[in-house]
Amino acid sequence: MEQAMEQPSHHTTAREDRIPVFQKIVYGIGSFVNQFQAAAIGQLITVLNLGLGVNPVLVGWIGAVPRFIDAFSDPLIGYSSDNTRTRYGRRRPWILFGAIASGILLALMFQLYKGYNENFYFWYVLAIQCLFVIAFACYSIPWIALGYEMTPDYHERTRLQAFANFLAQPVWMIAPWFFSIMNNKAIFPDLVSGARTLAIVVGGFILVGGILPAIFNKEHFGNLPRPEKKKGAGNVIKDLWHNCATSFKCLPFVKLIAVTFLIFNGFMLASSFTAYVIFFYVFGGSHAQGAMSAQDVMYHNGGTLLGMFGTFSSVCTLCAISLTAWISSKIGKRNTFLITMLFAIIGYALKWIGYNPGHPYLLLIAAPFMAFHLGALFTIVPSMVADVCDYDELQTGTRREGMFSGIYWWIQKLGMAGASILGGYLLNWTGFNIALGINQSAKALLLMRLCDIGIPIVTTLVAIYIIATFEVSEDKAYAIRKQLEEKRGKS
Repeated sequence: MEQAMEQPSHHTTAREDRIPVFQKIVYGIGSFVNQFQAAAIGQLITVLNLGLGVNPVLVGWIGAVPRFIDAFSDPLIGYSSDNTRTRYGRRRPWILFGAIASGILLALMFQLYKGYNENFYFWYVLAIQCLFVIAFACYSIPWIALGYEMTPDYHERTRLQAFANFLAQPVWMIAPWFFSIMNNKAIFPDLVSGARTLAIVVGGFILVGGILPAIFNKEHFGNLPRPEKKKGAGNVIKDLWHNCATSFKCLPFVKLIAVTFLIFNGFMLASSFTAYVIFFYVFGGSHAQGAMSAQDVMYHNGGTLLGMFGTFSSVCTLCAISLTAWISSKIGKRNTFLITMLFAIIGYALKWIGYNPGHPYLLLIAAPFMAFHLGALFTIVPSMVADVCDYDELQTGTRREGMFSGIYWWIQKLGMAGASILGGYLLNWTGFNIALGINQSAKALLLMRLCDIGIPIVTTLVAIYIIATFEVSEDKAYAIRKQLEEKRGKS
């Protein structure tokens, strides 16, 4: 841990390294699309269990199997993006195709109707989601790689990621209200009908919003010399494998993969319990009111709290992102990460107090601290990956942003697959049974709260230990850039 506190530097970003505001806005809309699909699917998928009665384990497998497909598609798409040469650049043709195809597929995924057995729902949603993850990877992996290369400056990279993350936060103000909207009898006859309509809206936005970066964003390395063409599928696979192996030899990159894996997937695994804790623990003692049954009251009140907590958390995250970027400019990315993750741990601990059936809105006290968890993670770490791309070019002589983004998210998605499967099994392990309705056992309610709070605390502590040894400081990043520019000038 002695490396944790690096000496602050005071490098100033040159005017030519700054990204115009319009470029940041367009890239930020791409970030909104990237997060909107994940948030929307996470909310819409609850219709399978709560609206159609599908077993949580099967729902978990629906979330997991497509991620294993990503194990092949993400690195391949990243590699292909790095080696694409067109008059429109390396990234933008992929982004355009991916936005259109994934928008259509997401809308189709939740066109579900009552009256079929759970096997039908399982195979229908699973099949379309497998196609969706491939299509969306064609958008997201080149889009992420584009962000790594839009500026060569250490601080401007953080500002870009902060800007994009900031513009994406309305996703987390909107998505938590999905359940309340879908379950609103004044708008839709039932939960399933609400999911069908919202899926079309979300799919349409992904299609329209996703094509904007393909049209307006500029590529810094869009006109690189054409690489030597690999003849035959065998040679392409061999080169892809060599690129993957080389990436995993880059120790700073491996550390960033591990840190994101722990924090992001710890969050994802825990979040699979949050709605259940709110519904069945915080509001599990609901009573019938007028024409509404006790369960309807529970879902209504729980959906409202979910929406309020999500919206308030997003507002707090806007502040957390801005504060993270400012602190980073003063004390460096690594030290900023360490401080913000400690705030996040405090937030998760406060959830234990906030889950209070007598005072349900006490949960909101945790939001300002928890906001740093993913807010700081996806502001600091992508900026660090961009620095590592320079570090890698100095070692290998090639620009491989696509490969890095593909491998980075491939590993995260494998973690998401594991979290999805494990979440379903853990929910069953706690003793939760949807057939019991509001009459869940005290043991099940306790175990669900322990999983919701304890898992992200443990994974974040391990991540803090790893990032404390990250070696690409601000001074080193500027020194690497200087060496690269000297080498390019001579070539």
